[in-house]
Amino acid sequence: MLYTPSAVAPDLVPDLVTGWTADVGGQASLVPDGCVDVLWISTGVVRVCGPETAAWSFRFPAGVEAVGVRFRPGRAGSVLGFDTADVRDRRVGLDDVLGSRAQRLLSEQLGDAGDQRKRLGILQEHARRWLAGAAPQDPATETVRRMLLHDTSTTVATMAQATGLSERQLNRRCTRTFGYGPSMLRRILRLQGFLRMARHPGAPAGLAELAAAAGYTDQSHLSRDCRQIGGASPRELISG
Repeated sequence: MLYTPSAVAPDLVPDLVTGWTADVGGQASLVPDGCVDVLWISTGVVRVCGPETAAWSFRFPAGVEAVGVRFRPGRAGSVLGFDTADVRDRRVGLDDVLGSRAQRLLSEQLGDAGDQRKRLGILQEHARRWLAGAAPQDPATETVRRMLLHDTSTTVATMAQATGLSERQLNRRCTRTFGYGPSMLRRILRLQGFLRMARHPGAPAGLAELAAAAGYTDQSHLSRDCRQIGGASPRELISG
């Protein structure tokens, strides 16, 4: 799969991680990142891809194109109006979320666009309209997201204390917002942090050093999470 990320418009940066285009012909595998994508495939389908708990693979015929926008962790549910746990590990049609009219309008506009750049612009404009009517963000889960982006060793007890919730209450709020509890979110964000660090020029060559820098207790801890969440060894994920 030839995947090309693209910066979104400045006003969308607080809510979207990236836009992207892809030539998705053939086999591809994706590692969980805590995000929700809305994507159009040149077969005419528009999908909402929920947050994953493990790597998943897919295959399309050669020549299939796709374009998408990626909501940052915890944002899509309040924008698109669903309990994120309901789409965890699932890909659902946009019509199941926003109705058949929204699906048909977006699919027709993207299908009629002349190239991927125009398609990405159209999809961002729809995201802008969705955001304009979005419900307010849950301040407790936004606090959790920010804490984990700063430090993935943060304990659930610390997160609960910072939000003024019990650990059980926090787990329910996070599951509704992110699709899973704070512990799972922490594992996924830590793995993504490891991958970013490992692929950066000048990163330590040794896995033990990388594991420590990414917040893992040791290299075995890193390897377990890579296998359980990413479906491959650390080295395979780095080179993927």
